[in-house]
Amino acid sequence: MNRQGISRSISNLPAGRQGARVFVGLSGGVDSAVSAALLKEQGYDVTGVFIKVWQPDWLPCTWREERRDAMRVAARLDIPFLFFDFADEYKKGVADYMIEEYKRGRTPNPDVMCNKEVKFGAFAKRAREMGADYIATGHYLSGANDQRYFLWTLTKEDWKHSLFPVGHMEKSEVRKLAQEFDIPVAEKKDSQGICFLGNIDMEEFLSHFIKTSPGDVLSMEGDMIGKHKGALYYTLGERHGFDIHKKSPSALPYFVIAKDMQANTITVSNDRAKIDSALPTRVKVESANWLERPNGGELEAQIRYRGERMRVTLEGDTVAFESPQSANAGQSIVFYEGDKCLGGAVIGDIV
Repeated sequence: MNRQGISRSISNLPAGRQGARVFVGLSGGVDSAVSAALLKEQGYDVTGVFIKVWQPDWLPCTWREERRDAMRVAARLDIPFLFFDFADEYKKGVADYMIEEYKRGRTPNPDVMCNKEVKFGAFAKRAREMGADYIATGHYLSGANDQRYFLWTLTKEDWKHSLFPVGHMEKSEVRKLAQEFDIPVAEKKDSQGICFLGNIDMEEFLSHFIKTSPGDVLSMEGDMIGKHKGALYYTLGERHGFDIHKKSPSALPYFVIAKDMQANTITVSNDRAKIDSALPTRVKVESANWLERPNGGELEAQIRYRGERMRVTLEGDTVAFESPQSANAGQSIVFYEGDKCLGGAVIGDIV
């Protein structure tokens, strides 16, 4: 597909609003760079914005390099460039939230909170105050890289004032466009890890803020069969990061089926029937945000990014799974009806 064909395929740009002012969050990566290029090509008044967030002192400082790349993109596209410092907002709304959730034995999703508190929170608010009609990001909304799982907290008003120029493209198409636009970061690798913080090991990150100690790995019968690094590091269904002293003759992998934060223990099993009997089939949900509220009944749901969608039944604030799931309190659960994203929530109590 040539560039003109790809440009015409952008379906979420409001018709007749060419010339409207758009602040694009330029991360220094290829997706946001191509988003800015497409918007300018279609006649929007585009401003590139680099967002600085909080980084702990012990992490290598990378934001200056990312800002440099964002500035190079803005210069290549000949658009204005702004710098917003949202370190405080990120620290409070994302990092502190994540730390407190792990202290409670829950499994939060920092990327979801980053979108809510920073990109579509502080950034969107500042953009509106400065006269922007829209903000734009390089999120994908379909295909293999569909990132709607991380966007479930956006309200109808957020969607109304947000643009996703590469939303319905494939990554390969975006890479080709980056080359055609001669964008400086066309060959840059995608970032990994926690939103904005990069490829950091969660265990290392948490160790700087939460005091942990090794604990016992228990069998379902309550026998001590191994050791682990700290109960808060583990999620239901996990099979790595702990040691089993005497493995069973079957040599099947062990999976975490329960954890006790007060006792600092995790319980594991390698018996499929016992694992299924221990994992939840019903959970409560909290902090729900609905773009379209269903009247209950059967839906599709996703409980982890890139995880398979599953059939669920929604009954008030209770979700029932068709089969046992490794569903952890604090995780996001996102609901779909066909290809339509209805909204999402946070998994609460296991019932």
